[in-house]
Amino acid sequence: MSPVFKKSIQEGDIIKFNITDGFTKKITNFYKIEPFPQYSESDNLNTILKKGNENDFAFRLKKYIGFNKKILEVGAGTCQLSVYLALGTNNNVYALDATYESLKLGKKFADKISLKNIKFVNADIFDDVFNDGVFDFIICNGVLHHTKNPKKGFEIITKYLKKNGYISIGLYNKIGRFRTHIRRVVYKVFGYRMICLMDPVLRNLKNLSKQQTISWIRDQYAHPLESGHTFDELKKWFDEKEIEFINSIPSPIFSNDENYFFKKIYFGTHVERLIKQFLMIFTRYGSEGGLYVFIGKKK
Repeated sequence: MSPVFKKSIQEGDIIKFNITDGFTKKITNFYKIEPFPQYSESDNLNTILKKGNENDFAFRLKKYIGFNKKILEVGAGTCQLSVYLALGTNNNVYALDATYESLKLGKKFADKISLKNIKFVNADIFDDVFNDGVFDFIICNGVLHHTKNPKKGFEIITKYLKKNGYISIGLYNKIGRFRTHIRRVVYKVFGYRMICLMDPVLRNLKNLSKQQTISWIRDQYAHPLESGHTFDELKKWFDEKEIEFINSIPSPIFSNDENYFFKKIYFGTHVERLIKQFLMIFTRYGSEGGLYVFIGKKK
């Protein structure tokens, strides 16, 4: 039996498990059309390193992880973060996603740059395919809010984490995503051209291809399944599974320096947290979709 997987596997380009759940198939059918995020034709080892190094979270995460670790990205999509975390390290990275077509793009790019320390796993989160206590780091950002039962998905993936291992969970904020909800209505009424003018990400990234633009628009404004979650809700999930809250982006308190988000901080008062979530609406967090990230450590 594999030390990583609960079930017998057949090694290949992509480790594939049978997906039968109707809700999951609905999501995979959505992403089959335009896998997210898209690679550009000019992407290579250097461009992926540059993108990762310029993303504050990805850069600091990779630096903190270090070397010789087992890493799982749940809902890896086209695996750009997984590829970045594998590059230049001896870490063993596992990229899991339910959409086979997305993983194929990740595998194709890994082959293009001769990247060997990454495995691609096509499976449903809810099928619980990994052994318990396997991974040093688990990343699941922007995923669970697109599943049929976000809390159950969280409970499953936390089992895979080693004691003292770290987990990163990114969810749409119930309050902070307000501006995206408004733009979603605009998109339904006025369509592609208007949302290209209104969306801050598309306005700032002028070099996106049309395919990358469509991929972003579909993910933000046309997704068939989406939920929102507050800071306190996710903190309760952490507590129930004995995951110690370390930090968050944005911070739940006013005095925290977000440059040190692997340093444990105070969770703040209820009023502080409400205000910080409300203020997300008026910052880049709200303009870019209202995603927040919690960092936790397994007790």
